[in-house]
Amino acid sequence: MFRLPSNLARSNVLRQQFQRYTSSYAHLQPSKQSLIPSSGVYPLGFRAGGVHAGVKKNGNKDIALIVSDRPCAGAAVFTTNAFKAAPVLVSQETLQENSNAIFAVVTNSGCANAVTGAQGLENARRMRSTVDNLVEHPMSALTMSTGVIGQQLPIDKIEAGIKHAYTVLSSEHDDGWFKCAEAFMTTDTFPKLKTGQFAVDDKKVTMAGIAKGAGMIHPNMATLLGFMVTDAYVEPALLKKTLKYATDRSFNSISVDGDMSTNDTIAVLANGASGVRIESEDSPAYELFRDQLTSFAAELAQLIVRDGEGATKFVTIHVKGAKSFEDAKQAASHISTSMLVKTALYGQDANWGRICASLGHCGVDVDASKVSVNFVPADGSEKLKLMVTGEPEQVDEDRAAEILKFEDLTIEVDLNLGDSETKFWTCDLSHEYVTINGDYRS
Repeated sequence: MFRLPSNLARSNVLRQQFQRYTSSYAHLQPSKQSLIPSSGVYPLGFRAGGVHAGVKKNGNKDIALIVSDRPCAGAAVFTTNAFKAAPVLVSQETLQENSNAIFAVVTNSGCANAVTGAQGLENARRMRSTVDNLVEHPMSALTMSTGVIGQQLPIDKIEAGIKHAYTVLSSEHDDGWFKCAEAFMTTDTFPKLKTGQFAVDDKKVTMAGIAKGAGMIHPNMATLLGFMVTDAYVEPALLKKTLKYATDRSFNSISVDGDMSTNDTIAVLANGASGVRIESEDSPAYELFRDQLTSFAAELAQLIVRDGEGATKFVTIHVKGAKSFEDAKQAASHISTSMLVKTALYGQDANWGRICASLGHCGVDVDASKVSVNFVPADGSEKLKLMVTGEPEQVDEDRAAEILKFEDLTIEVDLNLGDSETKFWTCDLSHEYVTINGDYRS
């Protein structure tokens, strides 16, 4: 539903269009280039844009702005890090005072405005007030920042950049949304942008989302930065509940390096331009919207893992047979952050004992005599059994090596203790990760 057209590679017209959008990313491997959208269907009433304001020294876009032409219900989830960045605190302040008349999300990249004290808070509020003046509504915008921690924003440049971005806002893919997604990027290698539609009775509801992140990813709420917008209306308290449900199964189910940002924010705006209104959990559309938002968020979150700093593999940890969803998620999360598991995957070493070792101290009930572990190949061929109800299998090492050559892999762990399950998405850990993060500030 939210995928690029399957005939993209076979269509000359679409191929030319695709190449136009990926020319700046020609150095990437084809699997990453295929994730860059050349078009999209966008929610009614929203416009987006991205410009360069001078925050980034390399001239890349660094101000992203998304604006609705009507008030939106708004909700967000934020980092639980003790060093919450100024834009996080200001966005929390905004939603506390005004959750039913949000008009915009304003973001700068290149400077995180984190651990910046009173001046940082003043600068984040100046970002918000600049948007307030443009849309002529008070407390109108959620603020986000990403980049290096501990540096003050060049706020005069940012204010000028916000004003410039407002003048070039567009509802189109080319001039609006794609540029907005590019302005979110820091160490990201490609812009992360998704769109999709679903039907509610005889009306269409459209969603769009942008996220950023490639490192410092092991969220306890969301990912590094992101937002989703929709032309349905969802009452703010319900929207917050729906977002929490969705992030627990998407942005809270990814890990690149086991580290948490000071700036983590995922927001959702719902403006009602489609005519669909959801104001009660009793509404027939409520669960449909919740499940569609969850699916959409999961696909957006997976883009972050696929762009993990230095990553060569996209790994799904599928934990089954848990006593509860929480147990399944905790087990999957623990395996996903094991440095020994991640480095074995990078080395294409079928050292499945590391999976069991990580599972054994994950903090949930595990009966070693009941656990089964399998590799599920990406090509749809038969799974490779590594351990069955606590007993090791005679593993075909050649077959295991063949499976580990794929870019995508699923590790299936069955606890055989209950009926709950979850999926967690992670990547391997390579030499390149150390290179990127050892030289980040320069």
